[in-house]
Amino acid sequence: MTVRQFIARPASALRHHVQAWAGIAVVAAMAPLHASCVDEASLTTLATPDAAVSRGAAQRLVAEALSRSAAVGAARSSADAALHDTDEARAARRLQLSATAGFGPAAVRSDGSASTTSTTLAQARAGLSLSQLIADGGRTDRVIDWRDRLAEAARLGWIGSQEQVTLNTLSLALDRSRYLQQAEVYAQYVRQMGCLVGSLEQIVAVDRGRLSELVQARKSMSQAELSQEQAASQGRQAELKLRRMAGDALPDSNALLGLLLQVPELGPLQTEVTRSTEIAQLDAQAEAARQLARSVEASLKPQFSWNVAANANAAAGGNAGSNRGGSLSGGLSVSIPLISPGAGAAADAARKRADAAQQARDEVLEQRQSRLADLHEQARAAMDRARRVAAVLGDSNRVRDFTLLQWQQLGRRSLFDVMAAEAEHYNLRIAEVNARHDGQQMNALLLSLGRGLRAWLH
Repeated sequence: MTVRQFIARPASALRHHVQAWAGIAVVAAMAPLHASCVDEASLTTLATPDAAVSRGAAQRLVAEALSRSAAVGAARSSADAALHDTDEARAARRLQLSATAGFGPAAVRSDGSASTTSTTLAQARAGLSLSQLIADGGRTDRVIDWRDRLAEAARLGWIGSQEQVTLNTLSLALDRSRYLQQAEVYAQYVRQMGCLVGSLEQIVAVDRGRLSELVQARKSMSQAELSQEQAASQGRQAELKLRRMAGDALPDSNALLGLLLQVPELGPLQTEVTRSTEIAQLDAQAEAARQLARSVEASLKPQFSWNVAANANAAAGGNAGSNRGGSLSGGLSVSIPLISPGAGAAADAARKRADAAQQARDEVLEQRQSRLADLHEQARAAMDRARRVAAVLGDSNRVRDFTLLQWQQLGRRSLFDVMAAEAEHYNLRIAEVNARHDGQQMNALLLSLGRGLRAWLH
């Protein structure tokens, strides 16, 4: 277009050109502001702390949760009670000493060449008895074994409760870390969109034709603010639950970023599952039921024991006058059950319980092996996804820079392209946070199915 043609255009067209060039001038003037916005949110990933530092933070958190857990305390008391039950069973083979005493009227009849009956109005009686079991067909030994296996099951239950508290604590801590990091990413997104809105407000002040772009940018910023508040709320909820478990001394929200980043090998985990606390507890319960069945069977056998007894009495009043007497006896005793209708049923019931416990153990083991394989694949996929997303983030950051630059200075991109690039970039960052935390939590579950998280932490 020549200068003469340009001057000859209508006044409305001239105003349009002036406004357009003014808008371009304003956009060019805003370029440094846009560049600072990009620099402010250019961080794509958070620095990962050292694995040893993260493990130390997890150890302190778990130790506090275990010390505060009522469930762990109850399981410990049950384990101690089971040990006392075992001590009681063992005491049946030791010396038994008992004392008796009595006071009251008495009548004694003696038969002989001259049958006589003597009565006393008040007689004091006292006695001591000492005895010990010699043999009972193995019944006491089987009862001891039964109680001992129950005590072992209770001890393993206590360890299992500690493992459950450990897993719950770490899962809550990772949830808290996940949501707080999401809130941080969304906060950067809000700042980025806020900077863009501020620039557009200055542009619209010169060129009202750009008002729709401003409305769109404000809408995107409001959506980012909504996502930020939602993530922050979820983080506060997870933190409240964690405080109830572990107290107020919580680690920094990023302290666990270096924890459980490596997926354990599947082969060793499958071997560890057979030696896990839960499987060992089921084994102990099945063996306890078998020992109980044997003790019931042994109760039908003869029992041998020895005893020594000493008795003394003093009487006054009645036709016996006032006299004192005493006796001393000792010997061996045997007890032979002749008819015990319920013993067979009791033994059968105990054997059935043992079979049921063994079958339950096999079923749990099979389920854990299947779950282990599924979780291992999910954990591997989550960690691989986190690594891939982190690798893409660098390219995403460059794309958003180029898109913004082309929109600002060259006019080759629309605002919608800019906002799409920003949304894609921050969605990738959220995806990386989620994938990493998914992998960490699945790794924790994998370890809990095997040797346990507490063993791994220490």
